[in-house]
Amino acid sequence: MSSRTSPISQPITIRRAVARDAKRLTRLVRGSGAYEGKYAAAVAGYRVGPDYIEAHRAFVAVGADEHGGRVLGFYSLVLAPPELDLLFVADDVQGRGIGRLLVAHMQSEARAAGLDRVKVVSHLPAEGFYHRAGAVRIGTALANPPAVPWDRPEFEFRVSSE
Repeated sequence: MSSRTSPISQPITIRRAVARDAKRLTRLVRGSGAYEGKYAAAVAGYRVGPDYIEAHRAFVAVGADEHGGRVLGFYSLVLAPPELDLLFVADDVQGRGIGRLLVAHMQSEARAAGLDRVKVVSHLPAEGFYHRAGAVRIGTALANPPAVPWDRPEFEFRVSSE
């Protein structure tokens, strides 16, 4: 198994994002390999600011030991209307279960907030991930030029009441 697809061997902690995480989260978004080439313009000036973190339920996955407390990924859950607004995992740790961990955490947060569904408008290269993570395709979000000049798949996570 290559290091890109081997599971993380050290514990991962998911914690609420705080204002001081803003620059690291912005770097994750702007540096994402999924937004290279024709997709680069979509994140070129994107910023996850302290105000965004305070206004949304944003959580970060932090690696222990092996990654020295580094932010490995994050997500943001909007409650009204229920939507997974952002979900990013650092390129060099993708394929190791961090995205699935973040999705499971998001579903737990959604459940605690009384939600039964959470929509996500997927970036095209992430479509397979959302499908594998259990989201169901519900439609297509039409292009919104100039910000997003392509159609995107819409998914929905159904949140069980457990």
